[in-house]
Amino acid sequence: MLNVQTRNKMNVSKEILNQTLLLSLDGDLIGESNGVEILGIVNDSLSTTINSCIIDLSNLRYMNSSGVGVLITILTKVNTNKGKMVLVNPTSQIIKLLEITKLDTIFNTVKSITEAKEITK
Repeated sequence: MLNVQTRNKMNVSKEILNQTLLLSLDGDLIGESNGVEILGIVNDSLSTTINSCIIDLSNLRYMNSSGVGVLITILTKVNTNKGKMVLVNPTSQIIKLLEITKLDTIFNTVKSITEAKEITK
């Protein structure tokens, strides 16, 4: 498992599980610097053998519109690689944000990493 702390003190953990990238986000997903670093991790990880992504949001305290943009960009990259992306355990604030922006119909959200693994295999 690789742990990275972004400039805005957000922790990102990266792990590869059965050909799927697992990202765990801890802190606040705001601003451009967080997004650039997370997208760098995704770009470096996606390949012909790793095309799906599970993003664990259970420790994400806050996300703004830039954070939503990061998730949309990851989803686009995963879809381009013919993979699947799953958001795990988003907080009520993040669920509300996805509902307001009508993105709750685009993102696949589940309560556990176990459920996400089933979807991405």
